[in-house]
Amino acid sequence: MRVLIVEDEALLALELESEIEAAGHKVIGQAAAGKTAFELIEKERPEFAFVDVQLLDGPTGIDIGRHLAKTGIPFIFVSGNLKRIPDDLVGAIGALEKPYTMSGLQNTLAYVEAVISGDTPDLAPPSLVFPKHAKGECEASVGNHDQPQ
Repeated sequence: MRVLIVEDEALLALELESEIEAAGHKVIGQAAAGKTAFELIEKERPEFAFVDVQLLDGPTGIDIGRHLAKTGIPFIFVSGNLKRIPDDLVGAIGALEKPYTMSGLQNTLAYVEAVISGDTPDLAPPSLVFPKHAKGECEASVGNHDQPQ
């Protein structure tokens, strides 16, 4: 899977890149600001993205999420403050709260990989937060998937 990382904290971005590559995926770029993220999306066409809400140029992660959803690229928000994300997650598969554990990140990555490949995972990782309107289902741009209640 070709993955874009949109994260303004360099150490977190490097740690995330390491875990993604250890899981056998390719990081096609990192962006710490909205402008760079939009450029990478258009140039590299990632298959998936991890998107922080607060970037160097402000809370543009939500705008990046909306753009990804419009272009059909699945993504997960990664944020230290989930209250900044709209209840519908603007089309994200889910949200991962910082600080996250390596186990939580690995489980989330495995879940995302299964969803994107068309599988219906048995259980969603407990670290992944879903849209409030889903009521037991994840209604993401990649399809509907039953979630434990």
